[in-house]
Amino acid sequence: MTYELLAPMGSISALLFAAYSAWRVLQGETGTALMNDISQAIRDGAMTYLKKQYRTIAIFVAVSAIALGFALGAFTALAFVTGAICSALAGYIGMAVAVRANVRTAHAARSGLGGALMTAFQGGTVMGMMVVGLALLGIYLLYLVSGDPFEVVGFGVGASLIGLFARVGGGIYTKAADMGADLVGKVEVGIPEDDPRNPGVIADLVGDNVGDVAGMGADLFESNVGSILAAMLIGALGVMEYGREGVAFPLAFQAAGIFATILGMLLVRTWKGANPQTAFNRGMFASGILVTIAACLLARGMFGGLNVFYAALSGITAAVLLGLITQYYTSSDRPPVRAIATFSQTGSATTILTGLAMGMKSVALPIAVICGAVFLAHKFAGVYGVAIAAVGMQSIAGIIVAVDAFGPIVDNASGIAEMAGLGPEVRRTTDALDSVGNTTKAICKGFAISAAGFETIALFLVYMFHAHLKAVFLTDSSVIIGLFIGGILPFVFSGLCLQAVGKTAFQMVEEIRRQFKEIPGLKEGRARPDYARCVDISTAAALRNLL
Repeated sequence: MTYELLAPMGSISALLFAAYSAWRVLQGETGTALMNDISQAIRDGAMTYLKKQYRTIAIFVAVSAIALGFALGAFTALAFVTGAICSALAGYIGMAVAVRANVRTAHAARSGLGGALMTAFQGGTVMGMMVVGLALLGIYLLYLVSGDPFEVVGFGVGASLIGLFARVGGGIYTKAADMGADLVGKVEVGIPEDDPRNPGVIADLVGDNVGDVAGMGADLFESNVGSILAAMLIGALGVMEYGREGVAFPLAFQAAGIFATILGMLLVRTWKGANPQTAFNRGMFASGILVTIAACLLARGMFGGLNVFYAALSGITAAVLLGLITQYYTSSDRPPVRAIATFSQTGSATTILTGLAMGMKSVALPIAVICGAVFLAHKFAGVYGVAIAAVGMQSIAGIIVAVDAFGPIVDNASGIAEMAGLGPEVRRTTDALDSVGNTTKAICKGFAISAAGFETIALFLVYMFHAHLKAVFLTDSSVIIGLFIGGILPFVFSGLCLQAVGKTAFQMVEEIRRQFKEIPGLKEGRARPDYARCVDISTAAALRNLL
């Protein structure tokens, strides 16, 4: 058996485990009729948004595929469309399960924390396994047909297009809905969060799914694909040094990561009185240890030495350290969050300043970790080592995406518990899980941006390697211009995104205010708000402002 065959074995195992996890979730009880009505409203809103978004993206995919076909050939265009479809499919299936896991998590919380945690985590597992499984399977099948990794690059471009639309569009929706619901409901009217009297509450819960399940999943799908392709391309360019194994190793390594992640996920368990975050850490550490052992065996078997393994180890270690650093800065029992809570006693100004200060300070350690990983990887295996370190970081992406999707599921469950009036004990359980979910979402965001940075370095090295560039001179005016343009683009893009959020939130606020003003008895709870209207406004405005 060649090492390349590990790729289809790993990817199919991921998809089967996703199917098994979905089955486990759907076996759970859904609770009362009111809970089911609320869940159905969330499900309808989320799937409506996703379908409208995919219809919009399909136009761009079709036009881009035609252009790529004329410019780079039919196979590149096919790879591009395949990448877009795989990313969209992962998001659709992952979110379809997530919006069904929320009500089952809320019902499980009536019996205790352990069952609710497992239900939500299994719901998130579907998204995690779909992302890594379809990414690896798509790359392997295209490479199997073409035999040239350069022909597969279109797959990564297609994944990038979906990642951009899903991440930005979902982000606009979720933040606008969140702001609209909170500004009017909590600030102006004075009702609690997730109160059923708030017309924007369903849109807010829908936004959690489209932003942090489908959006983040598409983002990490793109990073996962990009890191694997970068390593394969450098391996192909350095064929005299690495041989065919240079192309096959990233595929086999990612497959090993999938097997390690599945085993790590099986260790995620909790018990009464235990911190749920400890269960996730156990799974993450186990995945990291297992994939490290696998990387050592693969490197020795394929290259006859351990230099490539050391490069892979630097990436794996970076992934674990970044998760721990993010936990430190975002967990409710850690000094940074407690400091912000302390300063909040004196007003919003000191709260904002302290939070901003903590956020700025928090970037130092992750950057140091990435720099250290890049340095060690390059020292042991050169340019190829840096690309392998990026793959190493992505090797445990399955469990990272799973714990990220866990966040919106428990957030939705908490909202369902509040709206259905399940009582204070259930709310305490869901609130405890929601607090952990906020940390897991932050971990995935930190992981995503770090992985994207690693992937960018690897892809830039591919370009330098292919173009035979030995150095880039800062005395060259074109390089200086490029640095300045690259420096301003994140600010321009962020400004456009914030502006889009503001416009969408404005429309949400106006609609929620209108309903409180025009629907008699709404504030007193004697009338039912028009949830669907807020969902429709947020959906249409988010997609319009995205474009």
